[in-house]
Amino acid sequence: MSYNKNPYAKATNAYDTNAQAHTTSQRELEARILLKSNRMMQALINNWDDRPKNALEEAMTYNRQIWVLFYDTALENKDGGRPNDLRSNIVNLANFIFKREIDILAAPKKEKLNILININREISAGLMTNQENQDNQAQEHTAPPVEQRPPGSTTDISG
Repeated sequence: MSYNKNPYAKATNAYDTNAQAHTTSQRELEARILLKSNRMMQALINNWDDRPKNALEEAMTYNRQIWVLFYDTALENKDGGRPNDLRSNIVNLANFIFKREIDILAAPKKEKLNILININREISAGLMTNQENQDNQAQEHTAPPVEQRPPGSTTDISG
């Protein structure tokens, strides 16, 4: 299956464009971008023998651009509210990803993409989890107070 013949590519791109236009959170946007990179790499794995000549370079370039932004932000934005340990971890992870991408481009093997996919998946899951936690905290602060039970009353949950 060729990338040009993928009937879902146009719909996926339209969805991504719409989702990005209506995304309310930077974290959610970052997670979606990482997941888009994962889709590109997974498509490479699924169609390794029939992939277009430059597809691997395009996928690695897209992923690298994401991680360059994370890297630059971690280095330059010292007052961004991120602890130094987190900033250091982002820089170290980005360096690992850059080295892995060079290795993949130098000696392409589809199995080598799995580590990049796993890292992106874990980071995007963390970004989305943090977003969900922030959303829940915001709802807790705006939710009406829960009815108070009289002192000494209990709820039987034994069935």
